Amino acid sequence: MNWRLSLLTLVLLLVLCSAGQAAELFAELDFGGSLKTTNLYLDRIPADSDEGLLSSQRLRLELTGQLMARFTFEIAAEQQLLWSDPPTLAALPGDSANRRFDLEQSWSRGGRWESQLQLDRFNFGGENNHVQWTVGRQAIGFGRISLFSPLDVIAPFPPDAIDVDVRPGVDAVKIVRYFGLAGQLGAVTVFGDETEHNSYLLTLGENFRNIDLLALFGRLRNRPLLGLGIAGEIGELGVKLEVSWYRGDDIGQPGGDLRKDFAIGALETWYRFDSGLVLLAEYLYNGPGSNHPEQYPQAATSAPLAEGLSFLLGRHYLLLGPSYELHPLVTASGLVIHNLEDRSSLLRPQLAVSLSDNLQLDLFWAFAVGEKPEADPLFGLPLVRSEFGSAGDSGGFLLRWYF
Repeated sequence: MNWRLSLLTLVLLLVLCSAGQAAELFAELDFGGSLKTTNLYLDRIPADSDEGLLSSQRLRLELTGQLMARFTFEIAAEQQLLWSDPPTLAALPGDSANRRFDLEQSWSRGGRWESQLQLDRFNFGGENNHVQWTVGRQAIGFGRISLFSPLDVIAPFPPDAIDVDVRPGVDAVKIVRYFGLAGQLGAVTVFGDETEHNSYLLTLGENFRNIDLLALFGRLRNRPLLGLGIAGEIGELGVKLEVSWYRGDDIGQPGGDLRKDFAIGALETWYRFDSGLVLLAEYLYNGPGSNHPEQYPQAATSAPLAEGLSFLLGRHYLLLGPSYELHPLVTASGLVIHNLEDRSSLLRPQLAVSLSDNLQLDLFWAFAVGEKPEADPLFGLPLVRSEFGSAGDSGGFLLRWYF
């Protein structure tokens, strides 16, 4: 285990053990966490001969409180145990471009059983004269669109993610100045694994006549970035519009960007019907993607997908997120991601069951619809004909307990 992780884990244990005897130093301590088990079955696709099974167990411990009655602090450690069959089906998270310090330790990478211990939060902060600051490993998120936000640029979730309770921590300094009723001006520096991967961003937010405005500009890792967002209501219809623009880097090189500049934009609407059905609908323009299926492999290995700016291979999408409360303890929901160019889709119905106040079970199944790959007549290699037609069906359950 590396010495940084050992030292910080020791600090966490000492704080937990001595909190009761250090009332003058620590105050308003809140200890909690979660235990989650995710189990997946993945069906075979034409290019594969084997089905897949995956099981992930996560234990998370969190501690928040005040330090010397002037500062706030947050500490969280997470242990993940991953089993997959075949072993190459999934892997533990690798090094993040948004983390400067190595506070993770992994065991048996590449094996059927893998394990990782990481310090996901380690920060302290304070507030003075409407200025709030936080230093250390923390969660940072921008944007207001629910299904997939073009302004959520630091550590976004994939649009098909099941568990989005906890955003991955990044090593950063964040300062926010609040003004007026809902205005804010912020500055964020995120320290990457290398100096050229540092991000320097300014944010400006304001509410004007019940319309939320958000501007984001600066440098994201090695790219100039400009982002704009607006959120409001037209009658009973909620409307959100976001767009982010980037200048490309390492154009045309392996692992670089495909274009000199590109944009990601989305329009999302929200409506609640009289029947109780809630529907989210989003049009997404995915600039890093391609209009042609034969270029999907290039898009899949490009920098925007490697860095998590995008998770999709095409250009134009329709996303739908319906939900309906069947019972106070049971909610049915779904996700549709439809590629408007190649007409392939990911369809995922889901059922959330509250087993108790702190225990929830999610059942889901994902259907991949689209043209399947076909063999190249010259070389016999599979040719991609659609994005989701190249994937297999999958499903499983997520059980989470909070304490």
